[in-house]
Amino acid sequence: MDLKRLFVLDVKRSFARGPSSAYTIDDLRVQAARRLPRIIYDFVEGGAEDEVTVRRNRAAFGEIGLEPEYLRDVARRDVSTTILGTEVASPVVLGPTGLQRLAHVDGELAVARAAGAMGSIYVAATASSYTIEQIAAVSGGPLWFQLYLWSSREVLAGLVERARAAGCLALCLTIDVPVLGRRERDLRNGMSVPPRVGLRNALNAVRRPRWLYGIAQGDDLTYVNLRDALGTDGHGLSLMEYMDTRLTNPAATWEELAWLRSLWDGPLVVKGITSVADARRAVEAGSDGIVVSNHGGRQLDGAPATIERLPQIVAAVGDRVEVFLDGGVRRGTDVLKAIAMGARACLVGRPYWYGLAAGGELGVRRCLEIYNAELERALALVGRPTLGDLSPDVVRMPAGWAVE
Repeated sequence: MDLKRLFVLDVKRSFARGPSSAYTIDDLRVQAARRLPRIIYDFVEGGAEDEVTVRRNRAAFGEIGLEPEYLRDVARRDVSTTILGTEVASPVVLGPTGLQRLAHVDGELAVARAAGAMGSIYVAATASSYTIEQIAAVSGGPLWFQLYLWSSREVLAGLVERARAAGCLALCLTIDVPVLGRRERDLRNGMSVPPRVGLRNALNAVRRPRWLYGIAQGDDLTYVNLRDALGTDGHGLSLMEYMDTRLTNPAATWEELAWLRSLWDGPLVVKGITSVADARRAVEAGSDGIVVSNHGGRQLDGAPATIERLPQIVAAVGDRVEVFLDGGVRRGTDVLKAIAMGARACLVGRPYWYGLAAGGELGVRRCLEIYNAELERALALVGRPTLGDLSPDVVRMPAGWAVE
């Protein structure tokens, strides 16, 4: 097989169908599928077990109608907002996802640069493939840091201090991983840390030589923020084994959140809420914001779609904390619906991975451009010039969703 010829063809295909040619988030997804080996694309796209919740997250947005009003002055439209006191150009936040070098050699560095250039918040993950210090060094915008309730308080306190020293404005605590969801695509593909291309995936991977070249650059791809604390870089473990033994803490309780609150005097956001009861517990434990999230359908299959739980949670705690949403957000109209239903902003994960795989920093920028352009147009078409003009009467929710 002529690898040089494959590389040239791969590069030509990229220029012919780069992120600038994408009109929608789905266009970026198609481009990402062309550039990534199947083992990596499945890691990004897959969810837990039968992936019912992955599909439900997306389908639920389609059940919400919009109620436009016309002959209102929408000549000047504005999608900027404030999030926990920080002024941002867009309500689309780049949420925490790990190992972004799997999509592009620049990984989290490209994402941080793109977020800064577009005036959006980036939430760097504990499980990143570049350190929080490296990410902060190139970030030109507001940066948050995501972490788990680690079983070792010493390790957790060290991560919090590093986030503070790096200039992170907020902590985002993910609570929905007491154990890792069963992600069966990864099991079938033999996904590991760092990724190994076995015989089953070899032909598919060798047809993407630019990706292979990127993976070969620099140090081994692993969870670099945790290397020193763990005393191992995880070689020889499957992805599920690594995360189950390193990143989860099934003994964690709400008391741990109160302890974390004592370490951090800045904004604290709790991610992984799908019930009113947990939303109230998060507020009582000292959170400043909550993310209505089911981990993109990657944890408990059968969990409710996040958008259908948003109204009840906003009604319960929205007067005390800022409420955010992630899960299934693929259109600017999805963002509009969530904000009209009480969310302050939306977090996205897979969409900017598509952009990252399609074209690095430029691809992530294109992802945000698509969301912002669609959202601005949607504001005009429903007759609301700003995000602050949105209210529940803009949407038509299915019976049983709304709160009286």
